[in-house]
Amino acid sequence: MAGIRRRDVMTGAVALAGAAAIGLNPATAAAAGRQRPGAAAKPDLAFGDYPVVARVRAQRALEHLKVLSDDIGPRIAGTAGELKARDHIASTLRKLRYQVTVQPFPVADKFLGQIRIGGETWQTGSSPQGAQNATFSGEVVDVGSGAAESFPADVTGKIVFYAGVTNNATAYQLAAERGAAAVLIGRLSATADRKLSAFSPTIPTPVQIPVLGLAQVQAEKLRDRLKSGNAQLELSSDHYTNLTSYNVIAERPATVPSADQGVVMVSAHYDSVPGSPGANDDGSGTVLCLELARVLRYLPTRKAVRFALWGSEEYGLIGSRYYVNNLPDAEAKRIAGCFQNDMVATSYDPATVYWLLSVDGADNAVTQAVGAAAERLGYDPRVQGPVARGSSDHVPFFERGIASGNFSWRGESGPAALEPTYHTPEDTIADNVSLERLQVSLELIGAAAYDLLRRE
Repeated sequence: MAGIRRRDVMTGAVALAGAAAIGLNPATAAAAGRQRPGAAAKPDLAFGDYPVVARVRAQRALEHLKVLSDDIGPRIAGTAGELKARDHIASTLRKLRYQVTVQPFPVADKFLGQIRIGGETWQTGSSPQGAQNATFSGEVVDVGSGAAESFPADVTGKIVFYAGVTNNATAYQLAAERGAAAVLIGRLSATADRKLSAFSPTIPTPVQIPVLGLAQVQAEKLRDRLKSGNAQLELSSDHYTNLTSYNVIAERPATVPSADQGVVMVSAHYDSVPGSPGANDDGSGTVLCLELARVLRYLPTRKAVRFALWGSEEYGLIGSRYYVNNLPDAEAKRIAGCFQNDMVATSYDPATVYWLLSVDGADNAVTQAVGAAAERLGYDPRVQGPVARGSSDHVPFFERGIASGNFSWRGESGPAALEPTYHTPEDTIADNVSLERLQVSLELIGAAAYDLLRRE
């Protein structure tokens, strides 16, 4: 045994014990060693990769994504959609026998709208300066840009709709003065590579009628209907108060004695923006965590494994900041790294690069672990970074001095190259999820996290 480091021997022993713990037979192990779909080369797996790579399944993760994106739909911080998602996540992790903690924190009021038209239901934003907790049904009239010179003289009882201009104060006032029952505003992007999301319009002078902000795809559908004739719809505007959002934290202690009492975290946010079912952003990261929780639950580790699903990320990283800010110093020092997964499965063709993103652009324990896993699995030509980028839940960890990174599929030109359906109603499983890319993400994060979990 001369020349072989004790760490290598122990790592191999832990990995083999892990393989035995999940019943990994030789045929399954051999299958794990074949070239992966989408990989540039045949893998050169380490001992510890086999129990993870052989077991993670994007198809299993997809079942959870159907619940979050198809069944629940938009998951706005503190509202019923987010709470249903919280319950599904917590229940899943408890069934996997993790120690689950649900951490509440207060969040700001939400202003949302809803439209029912032709058998479809659309969630929108609602202006805080318009009427709230109101419902109405009626005929829609398209007033173009809302300019005063072309505005109809009488829109009594009608729902006024205009698109492309969102800050036209005159249009809101004219609509109210000329008898409109409600106003719909549609945002239209000037570029083909970006579609715009639903929003809560800010208007300079309050009006006594509902004012809803439509996503681009909703505005386009409504205009198409109006071109074919009259359009009737039902709408409501709602003000949600006294809201509470939640982080879901699930932990399994280390199984092999270790002096450092360390923790490795794998995380994602489970909320979405108004109007969006959030399949890729960030249902994909959430179900990656749930699938890795299934695979890692019985594997031997020197460090505790902790999964964190954040609430209210879309309103400013609120959940992750609350969690990190409330960590005692001794607990923060235990965290060896946090793997944050945000948008890990887009099917957008140009999003061919798996980006390693750290706040300062520097390598750290988690970006190094994912980069090394990419080399072992043969995925390294598809992986770039680390490069500097914030805008996700790795930021509070970085600010606390904890190694952290955000991992995401995006375009070759850089991590700002997002899919056109980002934050829109078209962020669905059917329109924006690739099982192959989800599988790659599962294997990379699973292998990297398990490597860090086994280290002394």
